[in-house]
Amino acid sequence: MNARLLVFMGLLFILVNCVNKIPKGAKPTDICIYGATSAGITAAIASAKEGSTVVLIATNKHLGGMSTAGLGSSDIDNHSSFQNSPAIGGLALEFYRRIAKAYNRLPEFEKALSHRTKDPGLWKFESSIAEKVFLDWLEELNISIVYGRLSEKPNTVVKEGRVIKRITLENGHQYEAAIFIDATYEGDLLAKAGISYVIGREAQATYGELKNGIRCNSNYRQFQVKVDPYVEIGNPQSGLIHTIQEDTLNSCGEGDQRIQAFCFRMCLTKEIGNKIPFSKPDHYHRNWYEIYLRYLNSGGKLYVPKAQLPNGKTDLGAWHDLSHNLYGYNHGYPDGNYETRDSIYGYHKNFTAGLFYFLANDSEVPESLRSEWSKWGLAKDEFVDNGGWPRTLYIRDGRRMVSDYVITQKHTDSANLITIQKSVGMAYWPPDVHHVRRVVKDGYAYNEGFVFGGDDWRPFGISYDALIPKNKECSNLITPTCISSSHIGYGAIRLEWTFMVLGQSAGLAATIASKKNITVQEVRYSDLRKSLLNNGQILQLNK
Repeated sequence: MNARLLVFMGLLFILVNCVNKIPKGAKPTDICIYGATSAGITAAIASAKEGSTVVLIATNKHLGGMSTAGLGSSDIDNHSSFQNSPAIGGLALEFYRRIAKAYNRLPEFEKALSHRTKDPGLWKFESSIAEKVFLDWLEELNISIVYGRLSEKPNTVVKEGRVIKRITLENGHQYEAAIFIDATYEGDLLAKAGISYVIGREAQATYGELKNGIRCNSNYRQFQVKVDPYVEIGNPQSGLIHTIQEDTLNSCGEGDQRIQAFCFRMCLTKEIGNKIPFSKPDHYHRNWYEIYLRYLNSGGKLYVPKAQLPNGKTDLGAWHDLSHNLYGYNHGYPDGNYETRDSIYGYHKNFTAGLFYFLANDSEVPESLRSEWSKWGLAKDEFVDNGGWPRTLYIRDGRRMVSDYVITQKHTDSANLITIQKSVGMAYWPPDVHHVRRVVKDGYAYNEGFVFGGDDWRPFGISYDALIPKNKECSNLITPTCISSSHIGYGAIRLEWTFMVLGQSAGLAATIASKKNITVQEVRYSDLRKSLLNNGQILQLNK
């Protein structure tokens, strides 16, 4: 081998090794948003409209979070006792305006707004339409979208002191930014950044909340009939039937790490040409549904789908006392790795597919109920790359950041007139947390944990301080989705339209911090408030 070739090969070796040390795909930007939920999208749009360079990282192949995963009913103006649409402003309102335009109902929508008319149908939509609206909107602003998840390897999030410098995705690509926004439901970025968080329920004593903690007397969505929980009726020694856990019901009012149930928001249809009939899943376990037969045999009435969305579709949820909410089967999700989360998704899908098949086909199901369920099926034109199934579960609970400011039940109570400092948007929904488990109480099946509504709640402003970490922990992260709140406080915030409001506010705050080269804690509220109002945000609302 001649000397010239040896020199060339040596230089090539050095070059290759140098390239390998360069962060793969490192792209410095003003603002990096992890999580293309509805909140992540409005954060990206708000930042881009203010002139910031933005990268939006989608953790799966589709954008929009629950707004494009089956949740087409937005809990807007759908209760007789209140009207919460006046709380919606800024980009959240623009999203619904674009939805109205997509359905050729914009004049009706604008009229309802101007007259403050309650018409919940004007706010509902199909997931496929919502995704198109989001994609078109992002394309208008040339916002860079990246698809990938945080790596599960060590040092995925690199910090220097309190500053996040760089994050690494599973594919090895790295992203640098002045400000990061965690817009996931799970709180993965803030957790990997070493920011304090909590999972589950606080004790009542923690924040003085009577609705928090283990609830030994859950009345909302409680069993309407008595259901024997044992494999052999009346015999505790025979074990428990499926969906009932061995947990002991005690320590009333104490905290735990149990989280409210997940389910699929199912898009179903009766339209023959668009219907995928319910089919028996590969791993069908008929005995899993014994509790449904016992419920029926005890005189209970099960739920049936109802068309609630445009074009005769459903966003079938899980409010019945015995529905496809799987209480107690998701507690490992928030802190779980991707394999664990995929397993929880798969279990819920298998159970739900089996349940719908059972209700539509099993000979022991009353004919009237069986006939009604058999009319329905999955919609062919929704989630077309996933066989008509929503691509994600309804993640009602993930990690919640713990900051110096915590939103609690007291913020929602009309009797506790807390003065909200630094409002960046409104919450207008009662505390709403689903059951966390199904156990035995007094010899019968018992759902534990649901809290909803009551007469003691009100609209309230959400403080900017609940969106930012403790100063000592991190200086350049904001979260609009995992905000500092108790289990009960979060239950009044976790609506898609509220997340869109907070996403915009997070994006505007991040822009100020980036442009001024200051920490998120140093953002002056007077500057942020001016930006919020200029962009149509609603910061105060009387009931």
